[in-house]
Amino acid sequence: MSFNSLNHVLGAIENQAGWEQTRQFRHLQQCWADVVGLPVAQHTRVQSMSRGVLWVATSSSVWVSNLTLQRHLILKKLNARLTTPLTDVRFSTAQWHKDTGKTAAFMSPLAGVGQDHPSYVVTPSSGASTPPISKLKDPGAAFRHWAEELQKRSHSLPLCPQCQCPTPSGELARWDVCALCATKRWKN
Repeated sequence: MSFNSLNHVLGAIENQAGWEQTRQFRHLQQCWADVVGLPVAQHTRVQSMSRGVLWVATSSSVWVSNLTLQRHLILKKLNARLTTPLTDVRFSTAQWHKDTGKTAAFMSPLAGVGQDHPSYVVTPSSGASTPPISKLKDPGAAFRHWAEELQKRSHSLPLCPQCQCPTPSGELARWDVCALCATKRWKN
């Protein structure tokens, strides 16, 4: 008696009648990045297909709005690659964080976004003396922990020459004052 690989067995099952939708869904997952392009594919994930409607998870509501406006064009490109055409494509943020492994892989090109912003502050690594804020059950303890961390972080920051508040060095380099003072200056 010989044993077949799991892929061989699953392939045989999928080739049986009634599995067309599963084959089509796998094909959609494989060609999604080619259809929408890599920048969009990094913020989306083909989630499911039901009754001719493809459900796609997106990283934010901005992507939902943008892709909903392009829905008909995307649908036309997808249907050109399918044997059974789709009737609609729906976008939602609801399932984006459900599969953390895939989300981390999709988000990796975005790691470090914001670090070049003038208000970005490098947070010094704190010791393990207090638990992370997400582990604190008491709201008062969580607030005290947050206040202490904020105080530690702002203690090493230079002061704004106008209001004397701790200011990220990027803001001082860009505007010579903190962001709040710069905003007040722009309003006048």
